[in-house]
Amino acid sequence: MRTSIALVIVVAAIIYAVAMPATAMPGRWEHIGNINDPKIQGLGRWAVAEHVKQAGGRLRFIKVVLGTVQVVSGFNYRLVVEALNGAGKKDAYKVEVYEAAANKRRKLISFAPVAEEA
Repeated sequence: MRTSIALVIVVAAIIYAVAMPATAMPGRWEHIGNINDPKIQGLGRWAVAEHVKQAGGRLRFIKVVLGTVQVVSGFNYRLVVEALNGAGKKDAYKVEVYEAAANKRRKLISFAPVAEEA
């Protein structure tokens, strides 16, 4: 019986270690390794659409170019996305999105243009 319990614990630990990416350290902001991951690009696309829905305007998502993630009771994402504005000009935006772990619901925390360097 003890051997079975120990085996279950070891297997669970291995599954957890494999399932959790190395960048998912609870509480710490970590760079997103594969910015081209469809999930990350989807988050950026969703953030632009949600911003347009909330604030109006005409932005069209191009791609996520940079990002970090923080594990909390879900996931906080800080992304830099490129989008076309209403005039057809490409602009960069800083976006923060929270995604709940349990139900995958998303909340747009912030959406702002990246400040141009002087």
